[in-house]
Amino acid sequence: MDALRTTMKKTPYPLTGDFLAGRSRRQFEAEDLAYIEGLIETVADHPDGAVLVKRAQLTDRSTILIEGFVFRTIMRGGKRFIVGVHVPGDFIDLHGFALKRLDHDLVAAGPVTVGYVGHDRLRTVMQDRPNIARAMWFATLMDAAIHRKWIQILEQLDAPRRIAHLYAELHERLCLIDRPAARVLRTPFTQLDLADMCGVSAIHANRAVGKLRELGVAEIRRGDLYTEDWDGLKRFAGFAPDYLYADGPPLPGGGAGLMPAAVPG
Repeated sequence: MDALRTTMKKTPYPLTGDFLAGRSRRQFEAEDLAYIEGLIETVADHPDGAVLVKRAQLTDRSTILIEGFVFRTIMRGGKRFIVGVHVPGDFIDLHGFALKRLDHDLVAAGPVTVGYVGHDRLRTVMQDRPNIARAMWFATLMDAAIHRKWIQILEQLDAPRRIAHLYAELHERLCLIDRPAARVLRTPFTQLDLADMCGVSAIHANRAVGKLRELGVAEIRRGDLYTEDWDGLKRFAGFAPDYLYADGPPLPGGGAGLMPAAVPG
């Protein structure tokens, strides 16, 4: 976690500097960026496992992740399902502005720092700052695109490639906010977290991690992924980043990519 959880960036926008970074942020004027920074009313630190927003809880504020990782989780029949993971710069419950309650929990994965924006301020944004409102809408649409991709990989990939795809996606998202991982992507994830993200048992996840090591794709130790070849890992996972809507031209042929075959054995 050391590489991710560092001292806040020494920029004019230490609280919101990662919001839409690598995407549409560059289209904002300095006045817009200062306005977005000024939306943050309070900042808070939370420990690992803290429930930031509880399912069905009425909410009058939305949360931007400043440092750390956050899980979206659903509990059913005593089993946890991790249905999303957030990185710094994400407005992790912006859709709560319209819905007023969530159908899932938002849980700190390791220690986190978050900022809170009251819904009264968001109403003012909707009325007075349509360009910023449109950007926030775009952010929620990106969340939806990521959710669709997670559904796809659960349907089409075996466990080793699901795990590889998860880390490939995190690597790309961290690169977009200028926090690239060279040979090591550090996370606070446990083996059980990986299992709950990939829809398999902890034993199956352990075997999948071993398969990645056996094939020379990557090694995962205590949540940290080690690789000498990110491009090779992304090819193995069939990862195509178009659904993350980074700046730049679309991939040839729409960037759909080909889904790889299952790992033998």
